[in-house]
Amino acid sequence: MSSFKRDNKEEDDGGNPWQNLEKTSVLQETRMFNETPVNARKCTHILTKILYLLNQGEVLGTREATECFFAMTKLFQSKDVVMRRMVYLGIKELSPIADDVIIVTSSLTKDMTGKEDLYRAPAIRALCSITDSTMLQAVERYMKQCIVDRNAPVSSGALVSSLHLASTAGEVVKRWANEAQEALNSDNIMVQYHGLGLLYHIRKADRLAVTKLVNKLTRQHLRSPYATCFLIRIACKIMEEEDASGNATEDSPLFNFVECCLRNKSEMVVYEAAHAVVNLKRTNPRELSTAVSILQLFCGSSKATLRFAAVRTMNKVAMLHPPAVNVCNLDLEGLIADSNRSVATLAITTLLKTGAESSVERLMKQIATFVAEISDEFKLVVVQAIRSLCTKFPRKHAVTMNFLSGMLREEGGLEYKTSIVDTIILIIEENPDAKEAGLGHLCEFIEDCEHTSLAVRILHLLGKEGPYSKCPSRYIRFIYNRVILENATVRAAAVAAIAQFGACCPDLLPNVLVLLNRCQMDCDDEVRDRATYYYTILNQSNPELNKRFIADHEIVSLPLLEKSLNEHLKGPLAERFDLSIVPKSQVVQPEVNEEVMIMNKAAPKIARVNREEVNTEKLLAIPGIHHVGALHKSCAPVQLTESETEYTVSCIKHCFAHHIVFQFDCVNTLSDQLLENVRVDLELPEGFVSRAVIPCAKLPYGDKESTYVIVQFPEDVPSSIATLGATLRFLVKDCDPATGQPDSDEGYNDEYILEDIEVTVADQMQKSKKQNFLAAWESADTEEWVEAEDTFELSSVTSLQDAVNTILKFLGLAPANLSENVPDGAHTHTLLCSGTFRGGVEVLVRSKLAVADGVTMQLTVRSTDMDVAELITSAVG
Repeated sequence: MSSFKRDNKEEDDGGNPWQNLEKTSVLQETRMFNETPVNARKCTHILTKILYLLNQGEVLGTREATECFFAMTKLFQSKDVVMRRMVYLGIKELSPIADDVIIVTSSLTKDMTGKEDLYRAPAIRALCSITDSTMLQAVERYMKQCIVDRNAPVSSGALVSSLHLASTAGEVVKRWANEAQEALNSDNIMVQYHGLGLLYHIRKADRLAVTKLVNKLTRQHLRSPYATCFLIRIACKIMEEEDASGNATEDSPLFNFVECCLRNKSEMVVYEAAHAVVNLKRTNPRELSTAVSILQLFCGSSKATLRFAAVRTMNKVAMLHPPAVNVCNLDLEGLIADSNRSVATLAITTLLKTGAESSVERLMKQIATFVAEISDEFKLVVVQAIRSLCTKFPRKHAVTMNFLSGMLREEGGLEYKTSIVDTIILIIEENPDAKEAGLGHLCEFIEDCEHTSLAVRILHLLGKEGPYSKCPSRYIRFIYNRVILENATVRAAAVAAIAQFGACCPDLLPNVLVLLNRCQMDCDDEVRDRATYYYTILNQSNPELNKRFIADHEIVSLPLLEKSLNEHLKGPLAERFDLSIVPKSQVVQPEVNEEVMIMNKAAPKIARVNREEVNTEKLLAIPGIHHVGALHKSCAPVQLTESETEYTVSCIKHCFAHHIVFQFDCVNTLSDQLLENVRVDLELPEGFVSRAVIPCAKLPYGDKESTYVIVQFPEDVPSSIATLGATLRFLVKDCDPATGQPDSDEGYNDEYILEDIEVTVADQMQKSKKQNFLAAWESADTEEWVEAEDTFELSSVTSLQDAVNTILKFLGLAPANLSENVPDGAHTHTLLCSGTFRGGVEVLVRSKLAVADGVTMQLTVRSTDMDVAELITSAVG
């Protein structure tokens, strides 16, 4: 008893006795495996150390793993049950690393077919980990016997091992379907579950066989709740495929089965059915309300897992069907004080999504007491939910802004503070009414900000937004304080922010020049250089210089700039580097999954990469592509064939200043054909000129390869909107499906008609969001800009929101000032949006909408090119 007490004390201290293990010393200890007789207790301890190291990520070399493996095989002479099972685990872990592991096949086969049940299941798992497709036939008979064995652990072990083997020896495993079917009739819940899993894996390529299996099982009662849950998922997958193919029926027996599972005696099955119902696209409001009612009951469960599952599912439902969850708001409010912080956090985020505008203040008060008690990981999720709330109810910006500023003053790490600052910046950029208050809160924060990266971001925002505020001079004091009190990085950012005020506010220029002159005496090189640079430009009193070198914020894509410079340095360096060939950077907002944040207790790090950066590297491989200039925009792929056809082709349009590159991604779905010289011939309208066709040399079965066509736009801008016919042409060679090698060198030419390709305004327009649209609109009222205006009746839409969505999609513009959201019950609305047409032509659009019998639109376009302005108005008409 004293030894147990000592262990408990160590456990209470939180110590890990193996945290300082060294691989070398543990491998030396394996010499004890060679001793006779075997000391089972010590050897089990050493095996545990080896497994601990491997599971902690320690890497063994091939020689080390092989020596350890062969030493481990000596332990088969002992009959100690615990040590033998540890040996099986060791064999499983070392088999991918060590050499000649098949030496233990006979020993494992003997244990697998022996009378000791405690050996048999782990022996099967270990044997299957070292068996490949060539050796599997030797043990196939034993595996079939084990699948239908009366001992449940042996049967489950064989079924799970078969499922793993199916990835490497699928054809052999398919012959075990009868045994899997017999296991499916077992009384043991795990055997039945694993039997269904193996049977589905064997038949999943045959849709008819899967449908028959599901229809058969839905008519009988499965004893295993795990198998029932899996059956629900298979049924839902079949229904989704029916919906996608258009073969869905109103009264589906599969959906009726899922609904019947809502009344199952197992809570697991009931939850799985409710989860399935709310996620199916075909679910109507009545069916949805039934599932939500069950989730509501689970919210009051004494089990934390059920409460968490119910709230998590409601959180997802609230994104698509907020009214359906409104009936659960009282239950969700009760969960705010739940002892499980994951449950409480999800309850709050769900309430923020479903709450009405009138309840925002009350929710904020409830959250205020909750936020102080949770860790930063959960606070991040709450901030993300508040961000969504600000977008949903922009008129409540004062309440949310005050709440966020209070959170900003509390203790917290960099990630937490960054999330709050991101939210405040989003509110400022999207809601002009919130700008003054938001900038004020951020100015107060940087007075005592310990994070350099945040201070730099806020100073950049002040330089961008401050000059266009009601009283720009009030922000200069906060910015200049950073020059006096902060480190060099922050001081450099502060100098750049001060220069923005001088460039955009002529009345403040004398004061700005004085401050910049003082900054030229700074002790840091970067700060002095920036101050001298900005002082010299501003001292010229040239608005054009100020706009070009200070006020304009458009920058090139930094990853592509680095790549282009490296390519240039590898060349002969006979020509100067041309910056114009590098695409401009586009802001990409990363998607944050609240559920992932809660489960992993960390916000996922998602690289901010736009479509142009992804495609540019591939396009650079096209000969002569650099002559067409910088990539302006890459469009989303468009399917030109049906998914079930023998050849599938999708098209990606890459737009440049004067050219468009069509990228055709082709897949050959015929295993007995090899395609060569694959290309697409386009029927070009008048004005379009084909400059190059880059064919795909070979297209084997199952591979995706690309062929390109480079086309020059017409000189007449309005003629750039067109429809192009397309035909896929190729040389067919018959081949052996097993090897993919052609039967002969001869082939025959063939062609395949593709869907027409449309070139639209949106294809040639890159979204460029104006953070201060009203200021940009006013500054565009000059001789350099032209204006086109027209009035239209939008007969294809019935609501203002539909009209807004259609305009943004058709023109490919970026909305500003949250104007993409139409308030409920509004009869008039103004949509503000902006973009850049190919060739760097800036476009600003103001669309005034009114709804009566239909939707009427007054469209005003301001652009630096008259042809582009007329193109947009004529395209809408």
